[in-house]
Amino acid sequence: MLARQRYPFYALWVPELPDVAIYVERLSAHLVGQRVSGIRLPSPFLVRTFDPPLADVIGKQVCGFSRIGKRIVFELSDDLFLVLHLMIAGRLHLGELGRKLPGRIGLLGLDFERHTLVLTEAGTKRRASLHVVRGRAALPAFSRGGVEPLEVSESAFAAALRRETRTVKRALCDPTIVSGVGNAYSDEILHRARLSPMQRTSNLTDDELARLFHCTRDVLAEWLERLRREAADGFPEKVTAFRPEMAVHGKYKQPCPVCGTAVQRIVYANNECNYCPRCQTEGKLLADRVLSRLLTKDFPRTIEDLEEITAARAPLPGGERSRLAPRPK
Repeated sequence: MLARQRYPFYALWVPELPDVAIYVERLSAHLVGQRVSGIRLPSPFLVRTFDPPLADVIGKQVCGFSRIGKRIVFELSDDLFLVLHLMIAGRLHLGELGRKLPGRIGLLGLDFERHTLVLTEAGTKRRASLHVVRGRAALPAFSRGGVEPLEVSESAFAAALRRETRTVKRALCDPTIVSGVGNAYSDEILHRARLSPMQRTSNLTDDELARLFHCTRDVLAEWLERLRREAADGFPEKVTAFRPEMAVHGKYKQPCPVCGTAVQRIVYANNECNYCPRCQTEGKLLADRVLSRLLTKDFPRTIEDLEEITAARAPLPGGERSRLAPRPK
């Protein structure tokens, strides 16, 4: 059943490889063999191509689904393909045939013989995109060129990361380097690999690259299996980057599951980087641009500095505050 949902800003995040792969698996299980019987398109800006027109898919049979990076590919008869990118706030919902689109967030309804697939996008910005293309030869144009982490060899993975000098966090999230990994799973991968997100790829040793390769595969494979179990025979409806099973992503100030140290974060643009300073940065706190500019030399540099400041600001027995703590305004 499709229902209206509230989408808090912090839940808006581009679905990554495990989430998109589960979408592909469950779409395949439910829709392969059915024909497209109708289209409802209240948001024409969703479709980014004009030839062939979207109407051409009506009557076509679904032959399969696949993934290109973070994109979902609908493989239809007569060599037609739909290429869907959910972007930040796009989500798919599978319901009974003829299900109504949920108000202003409903961008597309695809009716099949027994089901309706609805695309929603929360927020006011419309970033999700749908391309209609003819011929399998047109699909490689949608690849950004990054290696597939669950398919590539260790040597090819290492070569991709060493091709340019980036921070390892940025390299993992760059689709021209690694395909399908984004902000959430890169946090989990780097925590598992015990690497600082700000370490430069040019400074990674062979052992560190090998560890990063295996941790990348392990984390993605574990989440694939977890999401597969959750979806079971149904369809994934709660696609979010903030999950209680995650070690550090979205866990700011919560204890690291390995060492118990409070998870820290760096906020930049519309994203944040979460890490454990004891497991990943040898006890050093990474500088947050906003806080560093605000606090200048008072910015805590180590776990010990942070703990000292926290203790100084904590209420004393009897409800009194430390003299070191700022007075409440």
